[in-house]
Amino acid sequence: MGPDRAIEKILHGVGDLLLASRLTNNDIASIGVSCGGPLDRHRGLIQSPPNLPTWADVPIVRILSDHFGVPCHLENDANAGAVAEYRFGAGRGTQNMIFLTMGTGLGAGMILNGQIYRGASEMAGEFGHVRLTESGPVGHNKAGSVEGWVSGSGMTQAALRAIRTAVERGVATTLSPFAEKGTPTPRHIAAAALDGDEIAKEIIHSTGERLGEALAIVIDILNPECIVMGGLAMRLGDALLTPARAVLEREALPASARVCRLVAAALGERIGDVAALCVATSFSREHQVTEPARP
Repeated sequence: MGPDRAIEKILHGVGDLLLASRLTNNDIASIGVSCGGPLDRHRGLIQSPPNLPTWADVPIVRILSDHFGVPCHLENDANAGAVAEYRFGAGRGTQNMIFLTMGTGLGAGMILNGQIYRGASEMAGEFGHVRLTESGPVGHNKAGSVEGWVSGSGMTQAALRAIRTAVERGVATTLSPFAEKGTPTPRHIAAAALDGDEIAKEIIHSTGERLGEALAIVIDILNPECIVMGGLAMRLGDALLTPARAVLEREALPASARVCRLVAAALGERIGDVAALCVATSFSREHQVTEPARP
């Protein structure tokens, strides 16, 4: 299915919100779109990201600008999330902060010395593409990549292996139906772990350990004050972060590990909304990230 129906719903949704708020298009200052890459923020195009495979060069900025008659800006969701947490969340007061999306895939937004770091071709932050092991779950079309091990889709792949191995060995798990049919989502795994399922707990723990290995690389290279994580980290909390902290403390340089906080995104499930608002304020046109008063 193409993007037409989704775009129609976006337009109607904004229109309904304006109507309910007794506002008109004239009351809109600007519109922000936070979206997973790849995209071209300069031309305002969404270019078939993994979760929107049929959105090939969709001119979302032009569509929204033409419809509402106001400026519109597009930004990679990892960069937008990084700015949201830097301004209003767990990254407040820092100068060097990394934000990890940790959703279906894994991307990073980097604020270094108070500035968004984009790289020479604006591809900086594709941390999920780094190969962590020679083999393993596939992410970014690469087996054993960081995304393969610690994203939602990667956790699902690892979980299927663990569940099938448990069933073959006669180990009891409430996730056993997935050995034959269906796909266990992180939500299924978290619920089973909360009910005391040992296989589910081990899946989360091993994912956390792989996360720690990956974060140790980030800490050694970039020496940030804070690594903020959305998605899985927000939903799994210490079950994921405790093993991650243990591994990175062992693997990372002590002087760098000591000064780096590892935390879940403070904005919680609001982060997507706040990120889009940050894009609407046109931060993406400037490399310097200013920090306004808390709204």
